[in-house]
Amino acid sequence: MQQLDFLAISFIDIIDIFLVALLLFSFYRLVRGTVAINIFIGIVIIYLIWKLTDILKMDVLSNILGNFISVGFFALIVVFQQEIRKFLLLLGSTNFTNRKNVIRYFRFLNQNAGPTSLDIVALLEACEKMAKEKTGAIIVIERTNNLDFLHHTGHKTDMKLTGTLLETIFFKNSPLHDGAVIVKKNRIVATRVILPVSENRSIPSRFGLRHRAAVGISDKTDALVLVVSEQTGKISFIKDGAFCKFKNIEDLRIQLTEALAI
Repeated sequence: MQQLDFLAISFIDIIDIFLVALLLFSFYRLVRGTVAINIFIGIVIIYLIWKLTDILKMDVLSNILGNFISVGFFALIVVFQQEIRKFLLLLGSTNFTNRKNVIRYFRFLNQNAGPTSLDIVALLEACEKMAKEKTGAIIVIERTNNLDFLHHTGHKTDMKLTGTLLETIFFKNSPLHDGAVIVKKNRIVATRVILPVSENRSIPSRFGLRHRAAVGISDKTDALVLVVSEQTGKISFIKDGAFCKFKNIEDLRIQLTEALAI
């Protein structure tokens, strides 16, 4: 019977398994939809192959993969430094300690079923109109990470989000058109906000300060950013420090809905 002792699972073992699953799930949420997810899957595959070679007593291959895994921790810190920073920011965020957000964060099943309070239709209609008129705009949509630390760089407000209001704010002769707008739930909580500009050299030179600022804030937080180019009139969607491609406005609406249903 001693050979079957490993089948005995205690309450502590269940908690241990749950915490590991929670950690992996949290990390997956951070890298989902980014290039990092492919790296993460590759590392998981290498680990599974290593365990398989160890079980089959394939000593040479097992030792090679084992040495790779032994230094993998430091490699993970380098490769996933942006994601680790976002995870730590999430833990330290005042938004995360909110009871409603904690419940939403730990909702494993049917993640995309929850409705978002943001009026996406009005938001995208305003973006379409501004794009046709080549009115530059940058709209930051707050998700889990609290963006209150940016409010002091602009004007703190509390206005219900409407398409007309967005068009008025970003109108070229408006005193509020410079800088970004921060949207929380369905309210505009700050205007004329100055965002951190990304120094990422991989950003194409055709993109100006608006796009670099959008990449900068989405790289440091989990915020979503919509940018309307003043030169080309094109709409850009930036998430996790990367430009997300979309076929049309309906495809953009779907992507926004999925990203906000967390």
